[in-house]
Amino acid sequence: MILRIGIGYDIHPLVEGRKLYIGGVEIPSNKGSLGHSDGDVLIHAICDALLGALGFGNIGELFPDTDEKYKNARSEIFLKDVKKILDEKNFEIVNIDSTVILEEVKLSPFVGEMKKKISSILEIPFDKISIKPKRNEKFDAIGKGDALACFAVVLIKSKVSE
Repeated sequence: MILRIGIGYDIHPLVEGRKLYIGGVEIPSNKGSLGHSDGDVLIHAICDALLGALGFGNIGELFPDTDEKYKNARSEIFLKDVKKILDEKNFEIVNIDSTVILEEVKLSPFVGEMKKKISSILEIPFDKISIKPKRNEKFDAIGKGDALACFAVVLIKSKVSE
């Protein structure tokens, strides 16, 4: 059995006039993520972590912001495509641990829905996913409510022994 670890990170500015999606869930907010796609920092960080564990580059290489077909795209499509790569490479997810940093919106009430959405897309049990909402206590752009960020770590293992 082969074990691999990947880490992912994403940050987006928050602006008025955009919807806020985190973990595939629309979060009620006065501001949303500014990005080429829907700006879902949690899904983007998980995608990067999985791609990193596979030695497969990053989300920007696979889904470039220069490609108009990804303009305002929901990030679930990225996660579905990364899941296909994971399956093709004969790896499965052991667990996902993530921290979403957002100052002005309390995310705790939405964590269960986010885990349900992600577990459905990745076809893994709910309890293999950890999502920890945090605040920056008024420090930096995140703490001032101008941005949000996410860190994700994944552990994957080979489905077959080499």
